[in-house]
Amino acid sequence: MNNSRIIPNLFIVGAPKCGTTAMLNYLGQHPEIFMAKEKENNHFATDLIPLIAPFRSDQKYFALFEDARNQKIVGEKSVYYMLSKIAAQNIFRFNPEAKIIIMLRNPVDMLPSHHAQQIYNGIEDIIDFEEALNAENGRKNGEIKLRESLRIKRKLFYSEVVSYSEQVERYLSLFGEKQVHIIIYDDFKKDIVDVYKKTLEFLNVEPTFQPGFPIINARKTRRHSFHKKFINFPLPFKSFLKSLVPESVQQYLFIIFKRMDFTYKQTPPLNPTVKKHLQEIYKPEIQRLSILLGRDLNYWWMDA
Repeated sequence: MNNSRIIPNLFIVGAPKCGTTAMLNYLGQHPEIFMAKEKENNHFATDLIPLIAPFRSDQKYFALFEDARNQKIVGEKSVYYMLSKIAAQNIFRFNPEAKIIIMLRNPVDMLPSHHAQQIYNGIEDIIDFEEALNAENGRKNGEIKLRESLRIKRKLFYSEVVSYSEQVERYLSLFGEKQVHIIIYDDFKKDIVDVYKKTLEFLNVEPTFQPGFPIINARKTRRHSFHKKFINFPLPFKSFLKSLVPESVQQYLFIIFKRMDFTYKQTPPLNPTVKKHLQEIYKPEIQRLSILLGRDLNYWWMDA
C-alpha cells in the first residue's frame, strides 16, 4: 500500500434513514475531523456492489480523502455497511483500530421512510408501502423482477435492512464496545447537542465545539422524471455520458438540477393497521436488540 495514502479511521456504517447524513454534516464541521463529502461509496460492501461500481477501486476510494489535512479523525459514511454481511470484516482487516458509529431507529418508523427514499431515488416501482413489504419474498425468488440497473438489490429486501441485532453484533464482535458508538435516533432527535457532544468524546476530539445544526435529508419528492430515468440507465452508458462532460461541470449541473428537481413533503402517517402489524413482526427483533445494547427499546413495539 502506498504510504502517502490517508487511511480513514472513522466509519459511519448506518443504518439508513436514521440521521447519518446529518451526523456526517455535523462532524464534518469540526476542525479536528475530515469527512469525505462523497457519501454511500460502499467500498467495503463487496458482497453488495458490482465490480464496476465507481468506488470499488482503491484509487477512487482513497481519492475521497486526498483533501484531509492533519485532522485527527478521517472518516466516511456508507449506510449499507450495516446491510452487508462482510463489510465489517473488510473494514476490520483494513483498519482494526477504526472507530464505528451506528445509528438506529425504530423499524416501524424507519421502514416507511426508507421505502419513500427508494421511490425518490427512482429504484422502487411499488408505490404502496405495504405492497412493497409483501413483495420481498417474490423479489428474492425471482418472481418479481428487480431493475438491472439497481446496484444494491438487497436495499429493497426491507426485513433485512432492519435486522439490527445481527448487524450490530457483527461490529461489536470485531471491534469491541470501546470502538463502537451506538446512537438511538430518538435521543438524536430529542437532544442533538448532547448526542453530538458524546460522539465527540467518543472520537477523542474537542467536545465543546458546536456546529450549525441545520435540518438534513428531510423527505423529498421529485418534480421531474428525467433524473429517475437517468438513474436507471445501465451503468456503462451512464459512465460514457459522464465522460463527455468535465467533472467540474458535472458537479455544477448536478447541484443545479437537484435544486430544481425536488420538493419537500411531510411523510404521511402510517396506517394504524399496518403499524400494528409491523410492531408485531419486529417485536422479537426489538427485544433481541434491547438485550444486546443493554437498553430497553420495547416502547418501539408498544403503542404510545
